Amino acid sequence: MLYLIPSPIGNLSDVTLRALEILKEVDLILAEDTRTSSHFLNHYQIVKPITPYHQHNEHQVVKHLINQLQAGKKMALLTDAGTPGISDPAFLLVRECITASIKVECLPGATAFVPALVNSGIPANRFVFEGFLPLKKGKQTLLRQLAIEERTMIFYESPIRLVKTLENFIQYFGAERRCCVSREISKFFEENKRGTLQEVCDYFKQKGVKGEIVIVVQGKN
Repeated sequence: MLYLIPSPIGNLSDVTLRALEILKEVDLILAEDTRTSSHFLNHYQIVKPITPYHQHNEHQVVKHLINQLQAGKKMALLTDAGTPGISDPAFLLVRECITASIKVECLPGATAFVPALVNSGIPANRFVFEGFLPLKKGKQTLLRQLAIEERTMIFYESPIRLVKTLENFIQYFGAERRCCVSREISKFFEENKRGTLQEVCDYFKQKGVKGEIVIVVQGKN
């Protein structure tokens, strides 16, 4: 049995009671970053074997993990923050579990783009999640395609690239397109900056940027 456990994206209290119960029951916890997950587990006094599972080692360890699961072990996968598989490692292991007829269960819980979308004031009835934009190859092609996207668009971005990404959006989507940049969701310094792409870009150029970022952009009218 493999459990996918959403972990808090900010406040450590943003975790379900069932998630804590399962973490106490499993035989092994897979962690994207063992230091981050250990801090979370220690907070709730959960003592279990923990091993790294991330994008740099998943292809090397997946067969060994499948063998352990087939032998009857219960495992839980934790990423640094949010739900495994949403711009985080999980897909490969889930696919291999399904192929091997191993039961997989994903618990409901924290995902950064949902509160950012709902809190943006931009229509949430139809949306597309793009995650992180390509750093180089394919980026311009994707932005040209998204320029005519009519659904609300959601992106993840790092603070060091936020202003540049907003400038790219202005170039391809137009300066007057509405957007909301949410940062540090569920943390003490949470901020949601709403306005046109130009207004929000100018704001962060002057202020500077820290923290985890979600960008919500209105689709083409």
